[in-house]
Amino acid sequence: MIDRDLVGYADKPPRVRWPSGARIAISLYFACAVALERNPAVARAITEQGHDVCGHGNRWEEYYLMDRETERRAIAEGYAGIERLTGQRPLGWYCRYGPSEHTRELVVEHGGFIYDSNAYNDDLPYYTTVGSRKWLIVPYSLALNDARFWRGYYATGDDFFQSAKETFDTLYEEGETTPKMMSMGLHCRMAGVPGRANGLDRFIAYAKNHPDVWFAGRSDIAKWWLEHQKA
Repeated sequence: MIDRDLVGYADKPPRVRWPSGARIAISLYFACAVALERNPAVARAITEQGHDVCGHGNRWEEYYLMDRETERRAIAEGYAGIERLTGQRPLGWYCRYGPSEHTRELVVEHGGFIYDSNAYNDDLPYYTTVGSRKWLIVPYSLALNDARFWRGYYATGDDFFQSAKETFDTLYEEGETTPKMMSMGLHCRMAGVPGRANGLDRFIAYAKNHPDVWFAGRSDIAKWWLEHQKA
């Protein structure tokens, strides 16, 4: 399933530009179908407030332990549940814990998705081949996932802010010549508590204070890449 080498784009990154010449695309995202069933007000708010939704599984399950048919069913149920609860189709898939050897094939087979994020092997979107089909990967990074609060990397909102700020500063500078992408994974029970949310709020304000910054849903990033970067 994973056919990306350890070199990636290396010193030849693509020259595609983000909308309006933005230097950096910042993506903040979450959603498992069953979690949204437990709190349908959040599901409605996602769409009402103009947010994108990426499928993060039907529930928190180890997809890499499933047989092919069980995983196929979980993907279909997760997709249908998110669409029903939010009113929008999840165009991407990023499964909890890690993919199985079948995940990408099943996501493509499903037919409702345009990309997946089950990869950590590059900093920008890239194409791979699934069967005879060209397929878009919008890779992810755990560097700014707020689960790091639970794992002891972050203790305070300021820790989160400083890590996000320093990541942003580096990517923003590099983005003057080539596009950059910055992923942030957020959970209500982690970054959403008062002593931590302050750090996230400060980072968003800091980033918005810079010109040429695109806060984008992952589907927006995928659609832009598919349209403007053909190979």
